[in-house]
Amino acid sequence: MEVKISTNKIKRENNFKSLDWIYRGIFLITLLVIWEISASRIGSSLLLPKPLNVLEGFIKCLTDPEIVKNVFITLQRVLKGFFYALIFGLPIGLIMGFSTRFESILSPIVDSVRQVPIMSWVPLTIVWFGIGDGPTIFLIAFAGVFPIILNTIQGIRSISKDYYNAARSMGASPFVIFTNVMLPAALPDILTGARLAISTGWMSVI
Repeated sequence: MEVKISTNKIKRENNFKSLDWIYRGIFLITLLVIWEISASRIGSSLLLPKPLNVLEGFIKCLTDPEIVKNVFITLQRVLKGFFYALIFGLPIGLIMGFSTRFESILSPIVDSVRQVPIMSWVPLTIVWFGIGDGPTIFLIAFAGVFPIILNTIQGIRSISKDYYNAARSMGASPFVIFTNVMLPAALPDILTGARLAISTGWMSVI
């Protein structure tokens, strides 16, 4: 009886997945039809190009060596900025999440600095780093460091005190607690912050 119920449940889940793909396909086709009709009525490829023209332009971009080269340069900048954001953001988030004293000291600075619009830093970054990759990498790192800090703090604070107490009762050192309790438990939130940092870095490319 239980096997039959499980089989029926699996079938229902598969049917739901199939319907989900059908709905997505219908939505995509509807969107393309509306796009095509709207572009035909506007009659200007500058204001709204047709889907086929967009596809042709995309293929052209993929086959243009100069564009591909610039894409790789941008990708390199984003990865460098993300790397710096991770280097600075992860330790700060771990310290603020673990110590309320450090949190009370650093929180006003972090909260005040992250409210400044990213574009406001452009003139200063040019003065500090000159013209080149420096300002771009700094802005990418600056935009990505705060999601890493905030999500790391959330990950550390969400760890149950029972884990710390159990580790201490078995004689675990602070380093062992850090590597075997804190980091594994906070890793999902840290990865979420890293994902947000990457997406924010792409949006901050100048």
